[in-house]
Amino acid sequence: MNLRLYNTPSRRVEEFVPLVPGQVGMYCCGLTVYFYTHIGNLRAYANSDVLRRTLEYAGFRVKQVMNVTDVGHMTSDEDSGDDKVEARAQKEGKTPWEIARFYEDYFWRSMDLINVQRPHIVCRATDHIADMIDLIKRLEERGYTYRTGVGIIFDTSKFPDYGKFAGLDLDGQQAGFRVDVDPERRNPWDFALWVTNQPKHIMQWDSPWGRGFPGWHIECSAMSMKYLGEQFDIHTGGIDHVKIHHTNEIAQSEGATGKHFVRHWFHTQFLNVDGHKMSKSLGNLYTIDDMMQRGFHPLSARYFFLGSSYRKPANFTWEALGSSQTTLVRLWQKCADLGTVSPARPSRQPIPGFDEAIADDLNTAKALAVLLETLNSRSGDVIAQLETMEQVLGLDLKHAAQRLDELHKLQVKSSENEKKAQVLVEKRTQLRKEKKYAEADALRAQIDSLGFVVEDTPSGPRLKPKGPST
Repeated sequence: MNLRLYNTPSRRVEEFVPLVPGQVGMYCCGLTVYFYTHIGNLRAYANSDVLRRTLEYAGFRVKQVMNVTDVGHMTSDEDSGDDKVEARAQKEGKTPWEIARFYEDYFWRSMDLINVQRPHIVCRATDHIADMIDLIKRLEERGYTYRTGVGIIFDTSKFPDYGKFAGLDLDGQQAGFRVDVDPERRNPWDFALWVTNQPKHIMQWDSPWGRGFPGWHIECSAMSMKYLGEQFDIHTGGIDHVKIHHTNEIAQSEGATGKHFVRHWFHTQFLNVDGHKMSKSLGNLYTIDDMMQRGFHPLSARYFFLGSSYRKPANFTWEALGSSQTTLVRLWQKCADLGTVSPARPSRQPIPGFDEAIADDLNTAKALAVLLETLNSRSGDVIAQLETMEQVLGLDLKHAAQRLDELHKLQVKSSENEKKAQVLVEKRTQLRKEKKYAEADALRAQIDSLGFVVEDTPSGPRLKPKGPST
């Protein structure tokens, strides 16, 4: 298969050629584990999963590495604010390690539910502090660092191509950019490698520069090179990482090694919700549980993601998810029927249109169309063709009957919970009429536990599905 992929630095679709014939080293930027995995995260990792599946389908032996950021990622990607994990720990009254493990577990559960394959290697930042210190030493020896009151800083002026990857106009940047973070920085876009000025930070380690913790960017460079080498084939992530995180990764990695870091960069575009950017303030950071509470099967989200190009912004609505689920259910029902008369499966066979679609920069929407056409035509060994396409799409067609049963249970539970919640709303309304406000307010928690919230409006109370967990 002649696989062609869009490469972020060149801004064009290129033929994919690995460093070593037949082998692919692939690094995926993992989650900062301080909050619930939301649908925007799901889309990015589902796309990376399709990329890995396509590479394996094409005959490559893939080694996929993913990090887990459990320290060092500040509330701003530009080194300002508090550590996200520590800030969450303070808010919830837990230790940073408890927070990190809880939200990491939630992340893996979400990935399993949308059928994203586990990486071959998962590396936590807190388990690789020594590797980060060693990498910073190399940068120090090569003259790329200096010290401020914050800690050890990377000097971007020593890396002439710093803004090239993201197409940054550094001369046009405002002079005051990020000066409020650290006025001692030689260049406003210089970034922290090791932070030593936060003595109250719980997660700290000894280093040659004093007790402290790593910057977010150095973590990915250290861990990716540890497991994939100083040069590797593919680095994936969200489009929001291009201007800062991935730009900084390139600068420090190539500064330390003097070698070209990554051959191919794969970025997923933003996912909006109802036409708006996702944010906690808008209450639209929906999770896998929010979907299931509404009676949607998690794989409906995967089908929804497959319906659009990873390189284009997508807009999530509950109606669109419902349409995806309707199509997926029909697909599962047909597969379940076919499975009862399963003939002997031949070896993998070419499927007209399918290989061409996925080889063309992962055109999953077209690949889905071929899948549905194959089901409807029922020509040849349909089951063998479906199993071939399933290797890439990951819709679990092999267990279609089981997935339909799961969906039925979700929908029954959602319907039952809504009925129970409605009864509680009526009780709450009566208690408020009787001016028993404390008892009425107590019912909110019971309504919440059923996956719903009640809003008081001028026309009366309104019941609606609960938004993201907070």
